[in-house]
Amino acid sequence: MEQAFETLNGQQFFVRRWGDPALPRLLLLHGFPEYGLAWQEVAERLSQQFHCIAPDQRGFGQSWTPEGVDHYTTAALVGDMLALIEAEDAPVMVFGHDWGAAIAYGLAMFHPQNVARLVIANGVHPVPFQRALAQGGAQSAASQYIPWLRKEGTEAELSANGFEKLQALFATHMDMSWLSGARLDTYRAEWARPGRMQAMLNWYRASPLQVARPGMPIEMPALPLKRLQVPQPHLLLWGDGDTALLPETTKGLEDFAPDLTRITLEGCDHWLHHQKPQEVAQAILDWLP
Repeated sequence: MEQAFETLNGQQFFVRRWGDPALPRLLLLHGFPEYGLAWQEVAERLSQQFHCIAPDQRGFGQSWTPEGVDHYTTAALVGDMLALIEAEDAPVMVFGHDWGAAIAYGLAMFHPQNVARLVIANGVHPVPFQRALAQGGAQSAASQYIPWLRKEGTEAELSANGFEKLQALFATHMDMSWLSGARLDTYRAEWARPGRMQAMLNWYRASPLQVARPGMPIEMPALPLKRLQVPQPHLLLWGDGDTALLPETTKGLEDFAPDLTRITLEGCDHWLHHQKPQEVAQAILDWLP
């Protein structure tokens, strides 16, 4: 693995790379509350076929962390990764997980000429996800943490007692045995960087997603459906034990991604890239033409 600061749109981003630079590019986009090194196990298994690129996204890890919610709109976050892709001077395959999936979808939908293929692992397209959030059903109930994360002062609560509440938040009913010992120490060190916890929550605060209360559906917001198409070959990997994102969040995805392949990985959950990195990597290799 090589790692260095790289300049994107005039700002410093910390980027990790695996594999020969002459190989096809694979851009790996982490979610909350991770950082670029979260991809190590998958990247090591794919680095014979791809030059894997895993940045710390804006506000995470060692990358640029501006103050203010306005700096964390989807357009701004997608713009960061677009600059990284354009610096590679060729279309890339993009793989996103969790919040990284939102950015991956943004790249595929709004900059299709820069994305050759799209892989998502337990992440959601904005339309099926917003529909599920608006219904007031199971996904609305599972996502009640989102309004809480958006509240002022949540940073302090999550950071207290060695990030105790943060660890509990993303471990609810899921297997977190992968996050322990030295690895947990490295995560805590990343979370403790100045301004990072606030910046990470600003991703939620800047998002236009509306979350209904359980049993109280809301009207579905108007969305530009024709602009939210995924023209590339698209692979969706899904850990069947995810309690944060339920299967209903992908209902109707084929309407937006006509070249979609779905693969369910059994015995893992939202953190499938840590729990079953070999199966994740092999599924991608088997999917390629």
